[in-house]
Amino acid sequence: MKRTGSAVWEGGIKDGKGTVSTESGALSSTQYSFSSRFEQGTGTNPEELIAAAHAGCFSMALAGELGRAGLTPESIRTTAAVRIEKADSGFAITTVHLDVRAKVPGADRQTFEKAAKDAETGCPVSKVLKAKITMDASLEG
Repeated sequence: MKRTGSAVWEGGIKDGKGTVSTESGALSSTQYSFSSRFEQGTGTNPEELIAAAHAGCFSMALAGELGRAGLTPESIRTTAAVRIEKADSGFAITTVHLDVRAKVPGADRQTFEKAAKDAETGCPVSKVLKAKITMDASLEG
């Protein structure tokens, strides 16, 4: 299976602008720019798209791990915070923090935490990211 995304950029790094699109059409010529990436401008940016992809991937992976433990989640809400920082060699994504809130009837803390850790390391997006990934996962009553 192969999935594709594409980008078009026009102009210089600070005064230019671009669009990103996905094969599925979920994003279609969605605007991005220097200001949407490094300031508070309108549009998306690669880091928030990575964050959304990681949150979605992790949530599905956690549902799968819970299923293997005989549990079905009522809900899993994941927020991924991607940090980009300037270093000597340029900008780099340095950390990703996953904040997970899940309602899982019948789950105990130990089973949930094992499933969350296995999902964190097993999620394909986690595997591709080289940044340090941290997580807070809590089981809600």
